[in-house]
Amino acid sequence: MKIIRKYNSINLIVRILVGLAIGIVLGLLFKDLKVIPLLGTVFVGALKAIAPVLVFVLVTAALAQGNKRLDKRFGIVIALYMVSTLLASIVAVVGSFVFPQTLKLGEVYQADTVPTGVGEVLSNLVIDMVSNPLGSLLEGRYIGILFWAVIFGLAAKRIARDTTKNMLTDLAGIVSWAVRGIIGCAPFGIMGIVYTNVSTSGLSIFTDYGKILLLLVGCMVVVALGVDPLIAAIVLKKNPYPLVFRCLKESGITAFFTRSSAANIPVNMELCKKLKMDREMYAVSIPLGATINMDGAAITIAVMALAAANTVGIQVALPTAIILAVIATLGACGTSGVAGGSLLLIPMACSLFGVSQDVAMQVVAVGFIISVIQDSVETALNSSGDVMFAATAEYSQWKKQGKSLPKFLGGTTETDV
Repeated sequence: MKIIRKYNSINLIVRILVGLAIGIVLGLLFKDLKVIPLLGTVFVGALKAIAPVLVFVLVTAALAQGNKRLDKRFGIVIALYMVSTLLASIVAVVGSFVFPQTLKLGEVYQADTVPTGVGEVLSNLVIDMVSNPLGSLLEGRYIGILFWAVIFGLAAKRIARDTTKNMLTDLAGIVSWAVRGIIGCAPFGIMGIVYTNVSTSGLSIFTDYGKILLLLVGCMVVVALGVDPLIAAIVLKKNPYPLVFRCLKESGITAFFTRSSAANIPVNMELCKKLKMDREMYAVSIPLGATINMDGAAITIAVMALAAANTVGIQVALPTAIILAVIATLGACGTSGVAGGSLLLIPMACSLFGVSQDVAMQVVAVGFIISVIQDSVETALNSSGDVMFAATAEYSQWKKQGKSLPKFLGGTTETDV
C-alpha cells in the first residue's frame, strides 16, 4: 500500500511521460517482448469496457436526482457543442483548400460496416438510439447508451424512491472511482502502446504522412486556441483564455494520453467540481459532450475526405465542400467516444465526391497509421471542449443572475487550484 500511495502521489502527467519514454526506449532496443504489448492491450480493453457503463450510470443518476434547474444552461451548452463542431469542420475545409493534400495509399483496410451517405448516418443514429440497451452497452454505441440513460433517468426521477435514487448516485460514484483507478494505470498502458508501435514501425510512426498529420493537428490547434475561445468570448463577454488554458491543462493533457473522451469523463467531472459548477448541470452535460462535442472528429473526417478526393484527381467545388462540413458535423456527433472512433466515418464523407469504397478504406488505413498522434490531439480537443463549453454556459447564467465569476475570469468567486 505504501508503494501504491507513493506512486499515486506523483503527478499523473509525469508518470505518463516516464511511461512514454520507457516505451520508446524498449521499442528501439527490443523487438519481441511479450509482456509489454500486453500492458497496452489490457489498458485499452479496460477503457473500452468501462466507458459505456460510466456514461450510462452517470447520466441516469444525474437525471434521477435532478430537478428543474437544468433551465437555459442545458440548451446553451448543447448549442455551443453543435456550433463548435460545425465551425471546426469549416476550419478543416478551409485548411484543406489552402494546403491541399494527397496520400500515398497502401493496403485496403477492411471494415464490417461503413456509412455511405448523410441519410444513412442519420438513419444509423436513429436506429442506435432505440437499439437494445444491453447491446448498446456491450458494443459501445454511445447514442443508444445516452438515449436509454435519459429514459431510465427521467423515469427514476418520476417514480423511484429516494433510496433507489441514492443507490444510483452511489453506483455512479463506484464506477467513477473504478475509472480513476484505470486512468491511474495509464503510464503502464501507454508504455505498452508506444512499445508496440515503435518496435514494429520504428520512429517513422512520428514522421510518416507528416504533411497530412500537420494539417490535421494545425486545424485542431486553430480550433482549440482560436475558434472555441472566440465562441466562449462572445457568450461570456470576457477574456476566455484563462478558462481555455485551464481546461487544456487539466483535461486535455490527460485525454491526449487516454485517447477516450468517455474514459476522461471522471477527470472532467472533477475539474467541473473545482470550477464550482452545479453538479446537476455538469453531471449531464459532460457525458453528453463526450458523445456529441466532436470538433476533432469533424476535422479528421473533412480533411481525410478532401485528401482522398485530391488523391484520385477529383476537383471539389466550394459549395460541395460546405456540404461536406455539414456532413462531417452530423457524422462526428455519432462518433464513438473511444480511441479511433472517427476513422470509419471517413468513407461516408468520401462518398459525397464519388470516391470509390476501396480508395476510401485505404484512406482509413492511413488514418490508423497517423492515429498515434492524430487521435490523441483530437481527443484532447474534444474532451477539454466539453468542460470549457459547460463552464461557459454555466458562467453566462451566473452573470445574468448577478453572481460573481471565478477569480481567474476577473470575478471574486474562489475555485480550487
